[in-house]
Amino acid sequence: MENNNIGKINISDDVIATIASKATCEVEHVCSLSAGIGSNITDLLGVKNFNKPIKIESSEEGCIIDIYVDIEYGSKIDKVGYDIQSSVKTAVEEMTDIHVIQVNVYVKGVKEAPKANK
Repeated sequence: MENNNIGKINISDDVIATIASKATCEVEHVCSLSAGIGSNITDLLGVKNFNKPIKIESSEEGCIIDIYVDIEYGSKIDKVGYDIQSSVKTAVEEMTDIHVIQVNVYVKGVKEAPKANK
């Protein structure tokens, strides 16, 4: 939250998650965002926010972003992960002025790239 002489500016975690989502999907070899761990169990129990593909933990120091993705089969997983981290950190910090402490990428699966129509 930022204070100025006019009032406060508060940016919600959902806004940060939206920015992170768009930045992630723009990275080459990312197929899709993937539900977080234990989504089937938490759905049955009615627990919210455990199956979202992007989780934000905010504090006074900044935010930690967890991202769950499926990537293209055959791509270099560590490079794609690094590209996601870099893209998300840059996008969130540039758009919000919120310090990104960490971007943790969890590769939940690999998928075949969509085939081009002939």
